[in-house]
Amino acid sequence: MRHPLSSHQPSDAIAHRRGGTITAGQFHQEALDLAGELPAGAYIINSCQDRYLFMLGFAAAALAGKTTLMPSSFAPKTISQLQAAYPGLVCLHDGRDRAPGLPEMQIAARPSASLPSAAAPLLDAEHIAAIVFTSGSTGEPTAHAKSWGRLCVNGAAESERLRASGVAIVATVPPQHMYGFESSVLLALQGGASIWHGKPFYPADIVEVLAALPRPGMLVTTPFHLSTLLDSGLPLPPCDMVLSATAPLALPLAERAEKGFSAPLLEIYGCTESGQVASRRPVEDPAWQLLPGVQMRTDNEGAWVYGGHVEGEVQLSDHIAPQGSDRFVLLGRHADMVNIVGKRTSIAHLNAQLQSIPGVVDGCFLQPDEAPASADGSDSVQRLAALIVAPELNPETLLDELRARIDPVFLPRPLIRVDALPRNATGKLVRSDLLALYVAHKPPGRS
Repeated sequence: MRHPLSSHQPSDAIAHRRGGTITAGQFHQEALDLAGELPAGAYIINSCQDRYLFMLGFAAAALAGKTTLMPSSFAPKTISQLQAAYPGLVCLHDGRDRAPGLPEMQIAARPSASLPSAAAPLLDAEHIAAIVFTSGSTGEPTAHAKSWGRLCVNGAAESERLRASGVAIVATVPPQHMYGFESSVLLALQGGASIWHGKPFYPADIVEVLAALPRPGMLVTTPFHLSTLLDSGLPLPPCDMVLSATAPLALPLAERAEKGFSAPLLEIYGCTESGQVASRRPVEDPAWQLLPGVQMRTDNEGAWVYGGHVEGEVQLSDHIAPQGSDRFVLLGRHADMVNIVGKRTSIAHLNAQLQSIPGVVDGCFLQPDEAPASADGSDSVQRLAALIVAPELNPETLLDELRARIDPVFLPRPLIRVDALPRNATGKLVRSDLLALYVAHKPPGRS
């Protein structure tokens, strides 16, 4: 079986950039041309920061029978590991970020007016179009293959749920990240949407692009980027939908976003292994609904998803409470749960309470490495720490606000004020980075 490169008609818009719109037919032809120019080898890494050029490189690679590797990091160690596992690996780039140590090929946009139009070429549904990677407990990249046919089902299922056909997407997340890939590139290729070519980061840039794009428009973002945008005080342009992922959104932030944009805010839930599997509108319902075709089962080991676009059967890393056949509530990540003197909670819950305090710009709880045993051989109680960005609040006020929100056993000891948290391009916090920040700022005498 074969599936078309895109679900668009050739005359439909598939991308937007300053100075013009790129039609699907022009994109199809440009991808066919680039496929014939790619170097030998079965695998590529696509580091293009321009979203259209990333989509173009991904499409050209698939048309040439190649597979795009999507690592969780471009760190030299990661790239070296991939180069050893995938001989002949080549990096496609647009002159900005590159994968260190790899042979390179730079690609660039051609003027839209010079591009002829072509019908969507067909691709083998079984072709492994992408291999995405998580970083396991050993630090070794863990591979998860994604076939072209399942990726097509993925994009169509999300589009059906969001009613995204005809929507122009502005995304603040990189296309190399699974969420950014699914909710911009796949929505454009297989969901009837179109994308803005760039990746606006600063609030003023996001506002400018949203105002310039045709309606209906959708902002694809993260809780951190959304909070920064709303706190900027800039007048918000018309937007017909806001989509968030990478971490559950605090209800007050969701309510602020819906009020500010006068538009619904939806969230996507999933993981690299399975891809996106569910969505919700938090201001209406805390429960998540599985995407079309996706199913879930639970057993003593946890919750598993399968069907639809999910490759095989994937165990989720969260505690989940099913609510009927296609709905569930998240109770927290397995690795996120903490137990102090018999009382249990999740880091995500504590972070939400911390970030709800007026004057807290950013912040998170952290469970440092296990405390050593005491002199009598018994285990000492492992307390939580917190890293907080709150320039206008003193520590006593912060602790008083936390006491009103959480059980005293979970109060951070210590509470450390920092200038900023080490968030990555998708707004996520990596434990190793947090631990390094904690070690650099912890009070003397702390282990």
